[in-house]
This record gives sequence, structure tokens and C-alpha cells, in this order.
Amino acid sequence: MGRRILIVEDRSSLCRLLRDRLSAEGFSVLCTADAAAARKAAAEWPPEVILIDVTLPDGDGFELFEQLKGPGLGVIFIASRGQRAQKIRGLRLGDDCITRPFDPEELIARVHAVLRRACTAADRVMLGPVVVDFKAQQAMRGGQPIHLTHREYELLRYLSRRRDQVVHRDELLHDVWGYTESPITRSVDHAVARLRRKIEVNPHQPRFIHTVHGDGYCLTVAGQNELPAVS
Repeated sequence: MGRRILIVEDRSSLCRLLRDRLSAEGFSVLCTADAAAARKAAAEWPPEVILIDVTLPDGDGFELFEQLKGPGLGVIFIASRGQRAQKIRGLRLGDDCITRPFDPEELIARVHAVLRRACTAADRVMLGPVVVDFKAQQAMRGGQPIHLTHREYELLRYLSRRRDQVVHRDELLHDVWGYTESPITRSVDHAVARLRRKIEVNPHQPRFIHTVHGDGYCLTVAGQNELPAVS
């Protein structure tokens, strides 16, 4: 499964063009034509980057961004040529803003740039006294090393990129374990239990890796004893 891109654009021809070009680049792409459909899609299929037209049939693209924004989510606004105020606002709020008409290859390059910045930001995470450096594959607590397996690093990195969001078990099986289907297995649950024993002060009352019963897991870097409100 490729990196997830959500396109919010009511011009069907442009949507098809972008979907085909991004899919050819190996991305997993979903197109929606309005804000209502985008909100539903983002809740059921959390993307890593959203391309948002600033003018939508049922609302304002900037308002939609405020509703969907979250840690690790990249946003590129699509504005109309000559709309200087739109472009400036898009650059201030999101990661990038491109004006129509544009070269699809340029947009693809911008998507890659946004993802690179997101990966760099996710190279290190602090969970209370525990510091995890994904690039160096090193975890420390108070100067003492913590042994994590490669799979545990990848699981924790994935959760940290989607911090404060529910990550479903099937998604972890696909993107971290590499399964093409959704097998009946407790692999994710066992891996999370091992991570908790290594990272949490009290694995039975976790402050960082929370279980969302029936759905999956949620990582909170601030640390709290109960699962935060998530949508």
C-alpha cells in the first residue's frame, strides 16, 4: 500500500488526471468532490497528504483544513491564478500552495517534498523520559539504552507519524507487517504489549500507547492516563 493522498477537488477531469499521475508514482489516492465527502473519507481512510482546492461547492477549503489538520498531516492548497490573497493564506496555513493551471509533475514534486519534511520531523520522538531516534535506531531512558527490534521501531514510527489519531489494526498489518490481506492474527497486539513493557512506566496503565477497543491504537506523545478524545 502506497502513501495515502486525499484529493479534494470538484473538477472531475483534474481529479482523474492527478489520481492517475499520483497512482503511477506509487501513491494510494482517493478523490472527493466536496468538503462533506472529504471529512468522511479522512475519518475512514486517514491520509498523509491532502490536496485541497480552496474553493469547494459546499464550503471553504481553508475551513476544511482547520477541521482536518493534525500532527503529521501534510496539506497542499490548490488556488486560482491571480488570487494572490488565496495563495498567501494557503502558504501560511498549509505546507504549500500551487496555482492553476499547473504542471502535474511539479505538483508530484511538491508532494514528495512535503512527505520528506514530514519524515524528517518524525525521525525522533520523546515519550516522557524515553527518547527514540528512528534514524539511528536508538532508544534511551535516562541515558540507558532500551533494546527495540526493527519491527518495534517501525511500529512506533508509524504510530508517531499519526500521533493523536486512531490507527486501525488492519492498517498496521498492511503498512508495517506487509500483509496484502487482513489475516486473523494477534501480531499487532503482541507487538504493542512488548513495546509497552519497554517504554511505559506501568504497561497496564499506559500513558503513551492507548488501545481503542475494536479499532486499534493511538499514540499520545504528551502522555496521559486515559485515551484523549479522538474523532
